Amino acid sequence: MSPAALALVALLVAIALSMTTRVNIGLLSIALAWAVGVFGAGLSSEAVISGFPGGLFITLAGVTLLFCVAQANGTLDLLARGAAVMVQGRVALLPLTFFVFAGLLAMVGPGAVASVALVAPIAMPAGVAAGVSPLLCAIAIGTGANAGNLSPISSVGATANAILGRVGLGGHEWKIFAANAVAHVVVFVAAYLLFGGRRLPWSRETAGGTGRPPAPTPRQWATIAVTGAWMIATVWLKANVGLAAFAAAGVLILLGAAEDKDVIARMPLDIILMVTGVTVLIGVLERTGGMDLFTGTIGRVATPATLNATIAFVTGIISTYSSTSGVVLPAFLPMVPGLVRDVGGGDPLAVAISINVGSALVDVSPLSTLGALCVATVSDRAAARDLFRKLLIWGLSMAVVGALLAGLFAGPFARL
Repeated sequence: MSPAALALVALLVAIALSMTTRVNIGLLSIALAWAVGVFGAGLSSEAVISGFPGGLFITLAGVTLLFCVAQANGTLDLLARGAAVMVQGRVALLPLTFFVFAGLLAMVGPGAVASVALVAPIAMPAGVAAGVSPLLCAIAIGTGANAGNLSPISSVGATANAILGRVGLGGHEWKIFAANAVAHVVVFVAAYLLFGGRRLPWSRETAGGTGRPPAPTPRQWATIAVTGAWMIATVWLKANVGLAAFAAAGVLILLGAAEDKDVIARMPLDIILMVTGVTVLIGVLERTGGMDLFTGTIGRVATPATLNATIAFVTGIISTYSSTSGVVLPAFLPMVPGLVRDVGGGDPLAVAISINVGSALVDVSPLSTLGALCVATVSDRAAARDLFRKLLIWGLSMAVVGALLAGLFAGPFARL
């Protein structure tokens, strides 16, 4: 077997294990990168190590560190509770509130998984108690979080943009974010209309969500102020997202807003390792020619007219069972230029948008983290099983919906 084929098999094995086991694909990918790169392709260990994305690591670690400070001192919980009581007496607005708040939270830094982990335990019981369908609550929370997930200052958005920058597609951060957000807004509106949103009352009290949250403590005010300054610095002053986040987190720790040991213990180092580890294996894939082998295979199936829909469907199916940010984006975004070349035409930016949208829309599946977090908040076991089944059907159907949306709109959107 050629080094290119060996590297491609290694990536496919890693993806398959990420879909069927709980093994951290980052750990596995680094091990496979070493074995394939050094012993299969004759690369030096230094060449394999050079594939480690140091800049991406700084971005992910810095952003998650900052928001772990906000989590440790209760700032994120306070904001989530505040959002849950904003629509007292207007139950019909609850799903929209969940969608917007989860989206805003994901957009400003922590990403979709952290946002759903914070919002779902509060929003799911409050929504169900007020008479909102559990399915609609879960879709609103998960879809909202994903709508904000590719913001240029979020950890996942920074990941996607860094990868695209390395393949010559940098400078489209806000277009990438907007395309993903619009797709999720469309899907949320459809879910709202399909699953009872129109029948919700506008005058019924929101059970379980009427208590006013406590006033912010000085530590929480400091966290809000410093995080706001970080957002301004990264969006308007073009400060490096990761380095600025480290600085903001350092300031908060020095001010006593949280204990550094507690904050570091909360960091999702497994997710960071997952993303960066897969990137090391992708580096070996590129060096051995495995990337060209894979894109050539898809190129024989797709045409320039069907490429956007095809790649959205493929990444959607994979993402149903595995991590979008940890597996799909690091594995597929680097392939964009090669896919366009091997198919014989197409818009690289449109293909990138298709990958982002196709892989993200399915993430409310209970086999993905977002859907699983929502199901976990349902205490009634029969109701939880019913929600699992409905979310699974919804998530799988989104692979088709994502392909349709990408095929129809990714090209025109990329040309705006």
